[in-house]
Amino acid sequence: MEVILIANIVELVTQVIAPAIPQPFELVDVEYEKMGSDYILSILVDKPGGINVEDTADLTDIISPLLDTIQPDPFPAQYMLEVSSPGLERPLKTREALEAAVGQYINVSLYKAIDKVKIFQGDLTAFDGETLTLDYLDKTRKKTVQIPYSSVAKARLAVKL
Repeated sequence: MEVILIANIVELVTQVIAPAIPQPFELVDVEYEKMGSDYILSILVDKPGGINVEDTADLTDIISPLLDTIQPDPFPAQYMLEVSSPGLERPLKTREALEAAVGQYINVSLYKAIDKVKIFQGDLTAFDGETLTLDYLDKTRKKTVQIPYSSVAKARLAVKL
């Protein structure tokens, strides 16, 4: 399956379900991927204090019928719908999510390396909408890196071990 097709499905699903997600819930991410022989549509939702099994069941009842209204059907094969919490390592997909993550420990993967490094993990000390400032450990030395937002392939909260 082509990457463009997956991106289109994710975008389409996001447009259809985002307006229907009730407060205080927040749509964190939509992912569509093949696992083994199955296709899985994952809808990651959160709320202050986290979500429980009852919340995911209620949200599934809201989301599932909406997916059936998308015409023409964008899914190339049958899929399983999974509504769940983003967990401790929640993705940071938007500028707003990164702004909210200032002061937290994050993992950032880059499209192209900065000083021969493509993955940084450390404390996000600042984000002005264009540049992330990250304090990290290089072996035992504390360093700071400025990362252009346009270079970020993926960012997520991380668990400090």
